[in-house]
Amino acid sequence: MKLYLYGHDYKYAVEQILLALMPSERPEYPDAPPEPGENWARAELRFSETEAEATVELCYNGGTARAVQPGDPGQFRTKQTRDREAQRIIKLAFYTAAMELIAEKPVWGALTGIRPGTIMTRYLERGMGEDEAVSKMVSDYFVTEERARLCLDTAKASLKAERELEERDVALYVGIPFCPTRCAYCTFVSQSVEKSMKMIPAFLEALHQEIAATARVARELKLRPVALYIGGGTPTTLSDTQLRTLFGWLSEEFDLSHLREICVEAGRPDTVTAEKLRALEGVTRVSVNPQSMSDEVLRAIGRRHTAGDIYTAYRLVRENLNCQVNMDLIAGLPADTPEGFSKTLTEVLKLAPENITVHTLSLKKGSRITEEDTARPDAAAVRRMLDEAAQRLRGAGYRPYYLYRQKFMSGGFENVGWAKPGTESLYNILIMEELCTILAMGGGGSTKLVDRKSGRVERIFDPKYPKEYTERMEKILSDKEKIVEFYRETGGQDHEL
Repeated sequence: MKLYLYGHDYKYAVEQILLALMPSERPEYPDAPPEPGENWARAELRFSETEAEATVELCYNGGTARAVQPGDPGQFRTKQTRDREAQRIIKLAFYTAAMELIAEKPVWGALTGIRPGTIMTRYLERGMGEDEAVSKMVSDYFVTEERARLCLDTAKASLKAERELEERDVALYVGIPFCPTRCAYCTFVSQSVEKSMKMIPAFLEALHQEIAATARVARELKLRPVALYIGGGTPTTLSDTQLRTLFGWLSEEFDLSHLREICVEAGRPDTVTAEKLRALEGVTRVSVNPQSMSDEVLRAIGRRHTAGDIYTAYRLVRENLNCQVNMDLIAGLPADTPEGFSKTLTEVLKLAPENITVHTLSLKKGSRITEEDTARPDAAAVRRMLDEAAQRLRGAGYRPYYLYRQKFMSGGFENVGWAKPGTESLYNILIMEELCTILAMGGGGSTKLVDRKSGRVERIFDPKYPKEYTERMEKILSDKEKIVEFYRETGGQDHEL
């Protein structure tokens, strides 16, 4: 779609709402006017001390529409509030115009961000009652009541976690970028899985250096780890000896005496053994992730295990560890159907894990599904899957506790973590709601520096593939100084440097 912006340069806001409402379109910024029959949008912003207004005109598939959205001039007094309000009214004007031209109303209305629950959190913090907050989210952003109530539950979990945090609390993440095979929806693990597996010893040696450097900074800044998450990839691709060594490094370098949870992804059942699980003694949460309980779907996404292997892995976890279990499912996978997804739900609910995370397939650039344009369920089918999951999980005693959205997500839906009361993963809440700093190490690790007073967030990224990670260790180690600089600038902790 050809986009024309007047009075502003909020390209990202316009692109977000365009892709959310018309996912087959791609933004263009031409110098010339559109040709007859082309799709285009004209987004204008006008604001002054007494007026704020966004106007959007759309031409889409032969139809035209126009909408005007007034804003709050009081929100234009600072750059931060002006940017937020300007983007809000531009998106709402675009949404209102688009609703005259497209048939299906999106369940998330005019919301495009990855963390819609933060809006609900702000409502509750202002003292709104729960029903009032739900009604306001529905009326302000046109989301469905069901999605607003998802946000209500996750906002309550976020506020509880925030109340229990102390000033120096942080979380730790360790990324292990290895898997036995590369799933069709994945872009994280290298294409050359077998070749990369040979790099595990060199990767671990480099990781040890980064763990030591990160721990030194944490000690200097008097930061206190309260949650540890080991993800990937698939951490249980490592041997039992390598897993013990990794945990030994972490406990030697960091003060882990304040940890409230330790999570490890054992996402691929074909990597789970009793010996590896015994190496995870002390872990409080393990993820065994089937994605589907259909052998046909598992073959379609490139997994080498069967549904039977999932039952075996789950039994091994229960026999060898006294911990909570999470199981991930994905709605919208190739070869799946609403009926097939329903059977998967039935089987997983029989196992009764403490946590069940229901993802929506995200169409990532570079994944086999995207590159080969693999056939998959349409948006209507995915919605049936998610709606059934929400109904049945609530009926089984699970409650949503964290929620996020991604770009190019099938149907524009969401990922939701469901938990039995009292078993919510603290790390998942902390990272999704940006409640505290996350110190990340390893392949694909993303350190997220959070100033809780101002809301300022900065990120430091580690290379995701093993070869690049080991080759760039000098820069990775030097980047640790950015953590010190951040805390020095924000004054978040008392420390002597």
